[in-house]
Amino acid sequence: MRLCFLVEEQYRHDGMPVDVIRQLRSWGHRVDVLRPGGSLLKLSDAVAAGRHDAWVLKTVSGGPGLTLLEAAAGAGLTTINDARAIRGVRDKVLAAVTAERHGLPVPVTYAAQRIEDFAEVPEAAYPLVVKPADGSSGRAVRLVPSPDRLTDPASRDETPHGGMLIAQPYVPNSGTDLKVYCVDGRLYATERCSPLHPDQPAVERQVPLGAEVAAIAARVGEVFGLDLYGVDVVLGPDGPVVVDVNDFPSFRQVPDAVARVAWAILRLADAGGERPLPAAGASAVPLGGAPGGDA
Repeated sequence: MRLCFLVEEQYRHDGMPVDVIRQLRSWGHRVDVLRPGGSLLKLSDAVAAGRHDAWVLKTVSGGPGLTLLEAAAGAGLTTINDARAIRGVRDKVLAAVTAERHGLPVPVTYAAQRIEDFAEVPEAAYPLVVKPADGSSGRAVRLVPSPDRLTDPASRDETPHGGMLIAQPYVPNSGTDLKVYCVDGRLYATERCSPLHPDQPAVERQVPLGAEVAAIAARVGEVFGLDLYGVDVVLGPDGPVVVDVNDFPSFRQVPDAVARVAWAILRLADAGGERPLPAAGASAVPLGGAPGGDA
């Protein structure tokens, strides 16, 4: 196959996708790499020629790569993930509305352009988790304990100029988050320290995937139309709560992650982007299973 990877500068040395590209090439596939924002692109050659079986994007939120991916999709080319699906989760305001409308367990979400506007949120909803609506990788996520702390310097750090902010009531938890990854229709759960609890021991490990969380993660993929994705879940007093959705995440702690992601890309490219649905309630492939071999 011939594939095109859009890799922005932040990820040009990152294992995801650099190792995946290396793996695909070692299997005999041709992989072209475009660096939006880092080089001149001739669009008639890059997109209009339609020489690739699929386009794959690894980008930061708000980066130029998504526009190019959308151009490829508009030209009728296969994109991984689907360009519309990526846009639907990158905008956290849109993602929150979509998730709530489809019955996913998400916190009540408030949106504002200025952090001080969250002073109008009922005090009973505090503490609030505040973050940029176009944020990623835990950037500028902060915990605001009460309305009078909204104007603290720490609450204003890295606030985007002109961008939207969202705020959600903090879900009490143990200080660890579950990151559920989906690769080729299979789900894997990782436990890690919450960015809101930096005092917790920095532990990151694969953990068993419970049926309830698996069903929620599978539903997220269905609702948003994602193929390769991650779901951040907090286990609160009333059950699992979805606090974030990411397209093409790091897949850390997924066994044989590079080979599994590479195999998933080939399958999706061959199928024209038609995604396999995760089996709700199913656990991950047993450790040591061959990537895609038991699909």
